[in-house]
Order: sequence, then C-alpha cells, then structure tokens
Amino acid sequence: MIPVLTPDEMAGVDRQATEPVDVLIGRAGAAVARRAAALLNGAYHRRVIVVTGKGNNGADGRTAASLLAQRGAHVQVLEAADLKPGQALEPADLVIDAAYGTGLQRAYLPPSARSPVLAVDIPSGLNGSTGQVPEGGGAMAAVATVTFASWKPGLLFGAGPGLAGAVELADIGLRPLVDVTARCWLVEDADVGQLLPRRLREAHKWQSAVQVVAGSPGMTGAPWLVSRSAMRAGAGYVRLSMPGVSPSVLPPGELVHLPVPGSGWHQKVTGDIGRVKALVVGPGLGPMAHEEADRGAGGALPGGEVGLLLVGAPVPAVVDADGLNALGTLEALATIVSRRTEPTVITPHDGELTRLAGHPPGPDRLAAARQAAARSGAIVLLKGSTTVVAAPDGRALMSATGDSRLATAGTGDVLSGMVGAFIARGAPAFEAAALAAHVHGRAAQTGHAEGLVASDLPDLVAAWLSAQRGR
Repeated sequence: MIPVLTPDEMAGVDRQATEPVDVLIGRAGAAVARRAAALLNGAYHRRVIVVTGKGNNGADGRTAASLLAQRGAHVQVLEAADLKPGQALEPADLVIDAAYGTGLQRAYLPPSARSPVLAVDIPSGLNGSTGQVPEGGGAMAAVATVTFASWKPGLLFGAGPGLAGAVELADIGLRPLVDVTARCWLVEDADVGQLLPRRLREAHKWQSAVQVVAGSPGMTGAPWLVSRSAMRAGAGYVRLSMPGVSPSVLPPGELVHLPVPGSGWHQKVTGDIGRVKALVVGPGLGPMAHEEADRGAGGALPGGEVGLLLVGAPVPAVVDADGLNALGTLEALATIVSRRTEPTVITPHDGELTRLAGHPPGPDRLAAARQAAARSGAIVLLKGSTTVVAAPDGRALMSATGDSRLATAGTGDVLSGMVGAFIARGAPAFEAAALAAHVHGRAAQTGHAEGLVASDLPDLVAAWLSAQRGR
C-alpha cells in the first residue's frame, strides 16, 4: 500500500526531518530532472521552461533546472510572481510547474502552456486535500507529476486525477517518518494477493459462507446481483432471503434460498445465521424496510427489522442501500453498532451519506468518511471514482480504480456482495471493504468501455482475481 498524507501531515513530516533541507531539495530536484529527461527522451538540446515559486517547491524546480542544464538542455527559469495571470509561455519541449505546492490556500491563475507539463509534487493551484481548484483560479494540466514521500489526497480527488497525469512517487529519504505518520494508504494490485486469503486445500463451503437479506416484491434484481457477485468473489456458499418473495422468481443455480415472510423475517434469519461468516443486508428491500422502521418494529431499537437483524447477528455485517435508509441517521447506526459484537460495514454513495449525516460529504471526502465512521462506530465505505474506506479509529484506505463504467444501476449491489465475500474468506472487515472496492474497479476496467452493465461484473471479478492468482 502507498501512504497518503494530507498537506498538514506532510508539513509535520518535513518539520521532523533530521537531514538538512538542502539535502532533501537536492533529492527532490534530482527526481524531477530524471522524470523530465525520461519525458524528453534525453535532455540534450531540449528547450525546458521551469516556473518556480519562493518556497521549497520552487527550490525543487531550480535544482531540476540546474541538473537538466548540466545535461545539455536549454533551460529558462521564470519566477511565478513575475508572470501575469494566464500569461502565455513561449513554445518549449517541456514546462516544469514548480510554482506552488500543497500549502497554497488562494486561487492561482497559472501561465498558459501549449507544451507538455511536468508538475512538481502537485499541479500548482490544486488543493492538496480535496483536489478542488478554487473559484477564479486554475492549474496547468500535467502529463506527469513527481510527488515526494507520499501521495497527497488532492491527487486522488476532484480535478486531481485529470490534472496530475501519471503520478510518480519519489522517496527523498523521509519514508521512515511517513510510515510513522501515515493514517491513510492507497490500495495497489499486489495488496489483493497479500491480504485476501485463499481457500485452504481442505476447505469446505461453510468456511466462507455468506447470508444475503435483500429484495422485496418487484425488486429481485438487487438480491440476484449481490448473491452472484458474492459467489464469484469467492464465497463458498451464499444463502439468500428475500422478505415476502418466493425463491422461484430467480433462475435455478448454485444459490441457496432461505424463504422468509414479509414481516418478522429477522427472526428466521437470526435463528439460523450461526454457520455463515458474513451478512449482507439492504439492497432491494425497498419501501418495506422503511415502513418497518417507521412502525418501530424494533421498539426502542432504530431501523426496524434491519436493526433487529443486525443486533441479533453475531457475524460481520455489510449494510447498503435500503438497509441504510431504514437506519436513518449515523446516530441510529451508532446505537445498533454499540450492541453488536462484530464489525459493521456501511457502503453509502454521496446521497445516502448525506441522509445519514444530515449534510453532504463536501469536497474533503477523506474527512467526511472519517467523521462518519467516528460518529457511527461503523466502517464507512464512501463510494466514488476514488473510494474511501474509513475506520472509527481514523485509519483510512483508498481505492482509485473506479471509472465511469461503474456509473450504472446495480454496480453498488455487486460491490456489497464482494465485501461480504471477502470478509467471509477471512479478510478483516476494514481491509476487505477496500480490497473489494479496488477489485470492483479493476474488474470493470477489463469490461466493455461502453455499455457495461452490473450483471457483467461478477464474471469479470472472477476473471481478474484468477489472473492475479496466476502471477
């Protein structure tokens, strides 16, 4: 996993550094010069413009400029403060943006460049925490960014991924301090193989069994997607209960049904849940879940039958969609979580978290997920192109594999089934949620660029996991 530090955390690391600033700047500048030379296919006789500011970011750029000049490049250094807002730069083979780093708090209107741009640490003008560009400001779109010691959230959120280009992480000698400081990490492909347990040679189906409670009359697509994705993500046994719905509405196959009535269903599910390793509840429960919650089916317990099921289920649980709507608020969820003995994972999109928290997540998505986890006591998976998974203790994991292919109905149901399956396979709930989000995105990337639908995903997930196992 790659450490991700906020600008404030990175500033703290810089203050604790035992090596002189000039040494760190020398390493950073050298990393920028190497990346520039690679982009140029050699520096000799190449024309390079370096835009520099007054801080360490500018010093990194000036060091890179000196090193490129030593390699035969024609280098022009321009001070950002001397340029007019939006001033057009002369043609060059490469522009190095070393104007301002992650600490910039005001709007910045950068010069305009038709040449390829290499950003130093972060594109100047981009908020290092949120990836937002302040109103009235801008940032030059880079083909590549060299960032130092850790990733910054601004490279992963908002406009960041589009403006940063290909990001290279350069170690300038601060890694031990970063490792001590980091409370957030970016998931990589290799982490899936290292953290997701495989079935043992003598395993049996119940060792990775998942119970799904989803669906309602007229809403049977969601439970099918949840269940099928759990099977394709490695669950050895998936048992589905659809309140008030006959199992005959779904096609025959490997899925096992535990029929339950339209009301009082939590009793039958909890009465026979001891053999499974994870529970997924919520998708497709529809108005039924809301009505039960409104009627106070749980008495003093919030969430109606969803709340009763969670409190009565001594297994890790994943709550999504209508399950979240039934619970209503983060405080109601906290009441439920406080009475559970196993982890609870919630998987809201922005609209669902807005209802739970009482306000929108806002631009700082990392902070929003952490706050929701602290308020509720649950592990919060906040969906997005960059998904954040936050634990109540402040730790966070990110997955940046999502893209527009996942913006279609039902993909969230697939994800909740995957989280349940990964937990059932033995991954801790916090890690399981982040690994599932990462694999979810990676699998989608192997599917149709246009017209991908949620039912495509389970098979793509199995294929991607199988390919990783062969490496």
